[in-house]
Amino acid sequence: MKKILGLLFLLLILVSATELTSDPPEPFHSIQGTWELVSFYNYDDGVNISDTVPKQAGYRQVKMYYNGKVMWSRYVPNEPNGRFGYGSYFITEDELHETIIYGDDEMMKALDTLTEFIFELELGEDTYSQINLDEEGKRTFSENYKRID
Repeated sequence: MKKILGLLFLLLILVSATELTSDPPEPFHSIQGTWELVSFYNYDDGVNISDTVPKQAGYRQVKMYYNGKVMWSRYVPNEPNGRFGYGSYFITEDELHETIIYGDDEMMKALDTLTEFIFELELGEDTYSQINLDEEGKRTFSENYKRID
């Protein structure tokens, strides 16, 4: 009986010590939600931001991510038609993959040649940037969003 109680006591101490010394896992932010475009970055050498371009007055672009589906809509002043697209998405730790399958007339024309878009992803709690890369893997420009939901 003493041996069993001793083993249980030792086990309790080991479990307690493990819980006290374990670091909590880093939270993985979700891109799920509604986002509005706030600015663009241009990169000069694939690394450094050379220019920050705010969106023009009246321009509005919104993206919605939910359950593996993405939808975006864009309004540009003085253009007769808005733009939109719909498809699926997934993210990894540092990439955003969007496969667009349906959209406005201009988007459908573009989808004849390209349906999958892969971006470098910088994801924060309430902001994210989708960064375009050239064929050498260097950053060229990004779209920067803030969470609005």
